[in-house]
Amino acid sequence: MKTRKLGSSGYEIGEVGLGCWQLGGTEFGPLDEDTAHQILLAAKDSESNFFDTANVYGSGRSERLIGRFLQDHGEGITVATKTGREVYPDGYTEENLRNSIIESIEKLGTGSLDLVQLHCVPHPILQNGAIFDWLRRLRGEGLIKHFGASVESVEEGLTCLEHDDLVSLQVIFNPFRQKLIEELLPQAAEKGVGIIVRLPLASGLLSGKFTARTTFGESDHRNFNRDGACFNVGETFAGIPFEKGVELADQLRDLVPAGMTMAQMCQRWILDFEAVCAIIPGATSPEQARENASVSSLSPLSGELHDALQEFYRCNVHGHIRGPY
Repeated sequence: MKTRKLGSSGYEIGEVGLGCWQLGGTEFGPLDEDTAHQILLAAKDSESNFFDTANVYGSGRSERLIGRFLQDHGEGITVATKTGREVYPDGYTEENLRNSIIESIEKLGTGSLDLVQLHCVPHPILQNGAIFDWLRRLRGEGLIKHFGASVESVEEGLTCLEHDDLVSLQVIFNPFRQKLIEELLPQAAEKGVGIIVRLPLASGLLSGKFTARTTFGESDHRNFNRDGACFNVGETFAGIPFEKGVELADQLRDLVPAGMTMAQMCQRWILDFEAVCAIIPGATSPEQARENASVSSLSPLSGELHDALQEFYRCNVHGHIRGPY
């Protein structure tokens, strides 16, 4: 797999990592421990050496499962976790941050965290800036090696970029969410901040496998949060109403190059942007993890296809996006 630099961290990571929200066994439905292990193993065997998790995924289950995996297979793996969502919206204190970092270290079984990202922290907290000083103190103590932020909007991302020692920004970016191209990606590239992309397939919409009749389990966020009932609607189907998203994905079929799936086209599209250091698609099976990793071997898309996808977004998609963006 091709590798890219993770911002200024010094890490060389595979450009297709593994998103580990699903290992929590909650918001994507149940996932047994053996399957989780096989997914992690398939990702590593495919040279996906960057795992992204969070302390709230399954109330820590995702971190614990990764920690067990690292005991025997940890060589060469970089793990990014996230903190802060557990105290949303107003529990942001230095003590809470420190405690959450220590708990993540214990679950992952590491002496320190490779990369900790603020987890969709409210914009006023980011603007205040004190939380970044807390992270610097934790870094000085050796509890974390680097810090970044996972954000919901361009404005939040630009606020984070004001901090010169920020290593990474995690964002929602895919052919259905292109606003970042204009300002955020160029500024991140200029400052040497690595872009980590979540929801590269818009919660599966851009796999092209859903129909208007597709249903999801009761505990799957694609069921209970499709209209933002529990958290930001942008985290589910990239903020697009499900039925409209299926319709839009169907319209994209004519643009998919011969010999390529829609999922491959969409993930390759993201990797064509130099500011991106990794995409982190999730996987609920080992086969899916291997299929995602294979995107790294694909050639860049043509300029004509990039133009067509940008025009499709402007004319057909942009007006249907809900939530902070």
